[in-house]
Amino acid sequence: MAITPPHWDLSNVYPGLDSPILLDDIEWVKETTKELETLYQEELAGINPSQSPEVINEALSGMVDQMNALMEKATTIKFYIHSFVSTDSFNQQAMRMESQFDQAVVEIEKVIVQLAAWVGQFKEQLPDILALGHSASEHAFPIQEMAEQSQYLMSEKEEFLAKELSLSGSMAWSKLQGIVTSQKTVEFELDGEIKALPMPALINLHSHPDEEVRHRAYETELDTWETIKEPLAACMNGIKGWVNVLNNRRGREDALHAPLDQGRIDRETLRVMMLAMEESFPQFRRYFKAKAERFGQSALPWWNVFAPTGRLEKEYSFEEAEKFILKNFEKFSPELKNFAQTAFDKLWIDAEQRAGKRGGAFCMPIPGVKESRILCNFDGSLDQVMTIAHELGHGYHNFNMYQAEKTPLQRQTPMTMAETASIMCETIVFNAVMETISDPQAELALLETALIGDAQVIVDIFSRFLFEKAVFEKRAESDLSADELCKLMEDAQAKTYGEGLDPDFRHKFMWTWKPHYYSDELSFYNFPYAFGMLFGIGLYAIYQQRGEDFIPDYKQLLSSTGEAPAADLAARFDINIRDKKFWADSLAVVGRRIDRYCEL
Repeated sequence: MAITPPHWDLSNVYPGLDSPILLDDIEWVKETTKELETLYQEELAGINPSQSPEVINEALSGMVDQMNALMEKATTIKFYIHSFVSTDSFNQQAMRMESQFDQAVVEIEKVIVQLAAWVGQFKEQLPDILALGHSASEHAFPIQEMAEQSQYLMSEKEEFLAKELSLSGSMAWSKLQGIVTSQKTVEFELDGEIKALPMPALINLHSHPDEEVRHRAYETELDTWETIKEPLAACMNGIKGWVNVLNNRRGREDALHAPLDQGRIDRETLRVMMLAMEESFPQFRRYFKAKAERFGQSALPWWNVFAPTGRLEKEYSFEEAEKFILKNFEKFSPELKNFAQTAFDKLWIDAEQRAGKRGGAFCMPIPGVKESRILCNFDGSLDQVMTIAHELGHGYHNFNMYQAEKTPLQRQTPMTMAETASIMCETIVFNAVMETISDPQAELALLETALIGDAQVIVDIFSRFLFEKAVFEKRAESDLSADELCKLMEDAQAKTYGEGLDPDFRHKFMWTWKPHYYSDELSFYNFPYAFGMLFGIGLYAIYQQRGEDFIPDYKQLLSSTGEAPAADLAARFDINIRDKKFWADSLAVVGRRIDRYCEL
């Protein structure tokens, strides 16, 4: 009998949503926020650039210590409550508590606005101030970044108003999208039985071995999105309109300006990376067309984009997936294997597909207990095994920062570097498996699994980038209808997938269920994935050259991703991310997979 994939356990964080300990900690966060605001108003606000570096250093150090303590507790509470919401959007108590705590988070953000503006006035003096030591010196990078970004703040009153309105504005739109997409279920015939499938489970059928099932799932999915496209279009318009207004008010150049700063990269880095990606499209289109030929088609209809090919008949139980991952992680590092073993043994992973649970996968830090939690929607496929390995990589990244005793301010990792460990873990598992394969049909199946992921991160990510850029530009002029959003998505897919994708069977509704589009704080939540994948491939190549000698430097990199720009971190491994050749070399690794796939 198949064992149900596990639900995660957070009982060591808090006993439950009704726990007096949790409620006391929520009150502590509120009170500490008020204390930090009082500190600013009564002490910090009176300290200005005319005072001595020693006085300013002492004030900065005190501010840093209080912010770290507050962020540690608030982040733990936020993700603890979200663990209930993300796995059961029908849980009204959790939804209410999340909404209530969001208000406390807004108060924290308001104080941070005040502190950022205050730090900004010392921008020119910071090198001398930070050289004096203490907590300020230990947090030199986040302090300097705070000062630099302070120039993009509106007035204090405007920033406060924006934070308060976000509860009923951008955050409300984001929550609505999550609720609508997670609670929608559809009836679908599978294995001779009519089943009520949540949308994530229906979407997962895109990799079902039977083309007839994939085709029906595709048609059912499109028909379903058609019935709820208008509220989701309203969510998109609400979010993007909100971001456009604030970007203009804050003096940002465009919608891409803030994401680049958040990613700690410059426009030249993005330009050369995207150029290398675009130049790889002919290779990917060759893969798409070769795959289409296997189905007797001239180009891929969307329902075959994720189709398995070759013969890898094995379907994994969750227990088999665990053994598979642990075995291959151990080849890289016993510590990585032990970390993953802990995650499995202590139920850090929520894997079952069920109604009310968010689609996709993610890893969230739980700093209060120095742990992580992973959400996925496990269906027994190798793709889902790779997903678990990917998310465990994020957890291992957190583990290294906890192990190095980094503070919350030091752990603020940009999206560009956040994929470093996850891609590495995914690559470890894939390459280790490929080494054991001798059967051409099994090799084909494994290559297919890898290339599906590669194509998503390079080709589809590029299409999402083009789509989001167009949405921001057009939203500045007017609202976009659901049909207009669909047209923009199809146009973006045409420009990236090209002749590899059947023009009659693209996926015009890809914008509906991707939560990445519905965050006011993380616009262009797409190109960092490509950065992470290609950077990870480049790092893996260095690991293959250096062997075990690579591991200490790699761990040091993971522990310090919150304390330097991406270019500086990459330079530790003699990587120049502003050179197109680095990105092209990583893409060449994928190109060799495509060559082998076409041979088979």
